[in-house]
Amino acid sequence: MDRKTVLVMDDEEHVRMLYAEELRSLGYEVVVSDGSDDPLALVAEHKPDLIILDIRLQSRSGLDVLQIIRCKHAKLPIILCTAYEGFRLDLKSIAADAYVVKSYDSSELMNKVKELI
Repeated sequence: MDRKTVLVMDDEEHVRMLYAEELRSLGYEVVVSDGSDDPLALVAEHKPDLIILDIRLQSRSGLDVLQIIRCKHAKLPIILCTAYEGFRLDLKSIAADAYVVKSYDSSELMNKVKELI
């Protein structure tokens, strides 16, 4: 059985490490990015089965990254993950398959990953 790959894009290193550790313990391959990489190049190189995307990245908006990826990969599941619940109201966020508010308990996020993969 092929292991599914999850791309985690978050500007906070401890969040990337936490998600990567949890995802690996669930049997997924994990690729991490702080958001400074070209999102389309990452998708082309690693062919993820799902992306976990923070809305606030260091160099740009995760919502812009969402739009960039969505234009080329309409079927690729993307979970927006943020500490800021207000972004749910941003029209750009409707392109995501799921929306999870960050917390130290990542069970909601891991359940969404399982559901969408």
